[in-house]
Amino acid sequence: MTAKTSSQLVQEAKAGIENLSPDQVEAEIASGNVTLVDVRDAPELANGTIPGAVHASRGMLEFYADPNSPYYKSELNPENRIILHCASGGRSALAVHTLRELGYNNVAHMDGGFKAWKRRANRYKAEPLTALSCSYIVSCDLQAGMS
Repeated sequence: MTAKTSSQLVQEAKAGIENLSPDQVEAEIASGNVTLVDVRDAPELANGTIPGAVHASRGMLEFYADPNSPYYKSELNPENRIILHCASGGRSALAVHTLRELGYNNVAHMDGGFKAWKRRANRYKAEPLTALSCSYIVSCDLQAGMS
């Protein structure tokens, strides 16, 4: 078996999922019927965030998204419309595939990620999240419990 590269995995994921532009994501946010999920790692949030996005780092996504997990985030309801984003679109594309395996049917990702959002609209929170954010505390609790 020939090993695939990470770029190949991302390309394959993007070929089988719904890829949205930042303009399309903004329109869905305006409709009020979507949960935007930021899958970047906590240190990346210092570059800014999209207002209203829920943070669920890619490394914890399966735990946050599984209703049977003690780390489940109720914002990640499998019945709701979910749009994922990361920094440039690779991790969020892979994460859409993962959520589908967990039973999420109405899930998409923002192609180009947060970088594309910033270039296009410059509408984001520039302030980094503090260490007291709920997402950060839950992530740390799980990591502490795994050691």
